[in-house]
Amino acid sequence: MTATATSFPDRETVAVRLSGFAETDKSFLMLLMENPLQDDSLIDGLHRYLDLAAGASFLNSLKLERLGEWLGNNAPDRLQIRLMEAAKSSQHPAFAAFHIGLKRAGGLERAYPSV
Repeated sequence: MTATATSFPDRETVAVRLSGFAETDKSFLMLLMENPLQDDSLIDGLHRYLDLAAGASFLNSLKLERLGEWLGNNAPDRLQIRLMEAAKSSQHPAFAAFHIGLKRAGGLERAYPSV
């Protein structure tokens, strides 16, 4: 019997939690952000969620903005650059809406203030 290494949570699980965005999902995401070892899972899930939003027939830009704002306000400093990189990884309106929310939250500026 061979054991393969799997990361928990996988990107699909994170994407589902990001799309649901209920209080239980937010609690799950907060726990996920507490552990630096889970950063890759969070970012991979975020990319998956944004890719799914970009491919959807209906773009809910308000939901994407709110998600960006929530993550910008709640993610630790170590994740702020990676969140901004994810938001800027495509010019699709889904990514732009997420980017607007991140900028509105100002997490990157708090994490790395200009001197």
